[in-house]
Amino acid sequence: MTILVTGGTGLVGTRLLKRLANSGSDCRALVRPGKQVPEGVAPVQGDLQEPESLKTAVNGVSAIVHLAAVFRTQDEDAIWKANLDGTKNLIAAVKAQSPQARFIMASTILVYNNDIPHPAREDDAAEPELAYPASKVAAEKELRNSGLTWNVLRFPFVYGDKDGHLESATPLLARMKRHPAQRFSLIHHQDIATAVELALSGVMDGHVVNIADDGPTTVYEMAHIIGANYEPSAEPLANPWMGQVDVTLAHSLGFKPTILTIQQANREGKM
Repeated sequence: MTILVTGGTGLVGTRLLKRLANSGSDCRALVRPGKQVPEGVAPVQGDLQEPESLKTAVNGVSAIVHLAAVFRTQDEDAIWKANLDGTKNLIAAVKAQSPQARFIMASTILVYNNDIPHPAREDDAAEPELAYPASKVAAEKELRNSGLTWNVLRFPFVYGDKDGHLESATPLLARMKRHPAQRFSLIHHQDIATAVELALSGVMDGHVVNIADDGPTTVYEMAHIIGANYEPSAEPLANPWMGQVDVTLAHSLGFKPTILTIQQANREGKM
């Protein structure tokens, strides 16, 4: 199986590529000039905004894992251009060059409305106002209507493998005045690979699937694990379910996280 990964030089992509390559997969990474990829991965120069450059990248592949996205910016035009237009260009290239390939798209649980009165399910309202999740919803729709073999994996907060994500997020959550008892669904990088490898098998085809571990964790606990201070509070939560997703569908399709909770990751030195 030959797999093309976009976003392979990012926080998630570098760690996923290493795991896919180590498992014996024939991996390509779509990269811009000068970017490095893990050992055992073939770099293919290209840009999602340059359709002609995608032809070589997708030619002959068995699957595409589309991770590339823009979200750490206030430039909404850049977000829409990368996340929606870039996805459209990639879909068109796959349809032209490798129409039998499986197209796996990474999305986000931020797409769900904040007033859902239970852990968000795949068929719950996803009408976000912010550019990043709104652009991902639009890109998901493009893929679902593409005629390709597809699946969408909606990931929660990703952590582990010394990525620094948890350390940078905790002060941000404090500035946003997130309640210390607010629980968030999480996923370790190791189980990003677990989910992608399962999706590559075909069992998730035609599905949008929430992916998360088994232990939604409070902001206060996350801060404590990394040794950060977080202001405590016993005030009631406005919506205790915000930030959490239901993973019943994922489990029914065979997803079994290998790192069940952030506490397990901490015990095993995988933070």
